[in-house]
Amino acid sequence: MADKPIHVTDAEFDKVVKENPYVVVDFWAGWCAPCRAIAPTVEELAKKYAGKVTFAKVNSDENPKKVQEFMIMGIPTILFFKAGKLVDQVVGAMPRNAFEERVKKHLA
Repeated sequence: MADKPIHVTDAEFDKVVKENPYVVVDFWAGWCAPCRAIAPTVEELAKKYAGKVTFAKVNSDENPKKVQEFMIMGIPTILFFKAGKLVDQVVGAMPRNAFEERVKKHLA
């Protein structure tokens, strides 16, 4: 598993979610200020939880299929997948501590 977020497209999404036990997916866009605000947190947590959690980033402008599939209405949206199943979702930016608590909650 990577120690930084991997960039995933619509085409790769299902494979990444199925092949990794725990995946945190950040749906973002370059024009989105809250997305840019949480990007450093995503980077830090990817480093901290390397080997335990796979962090993925999906550019919502370039990958509309998954945005539609998961009915994402606002970004950033963070989806948490465990064993290929969606187990949690957060819409909007959140403080680093709250984000990390959500990540840890599904590690057990």
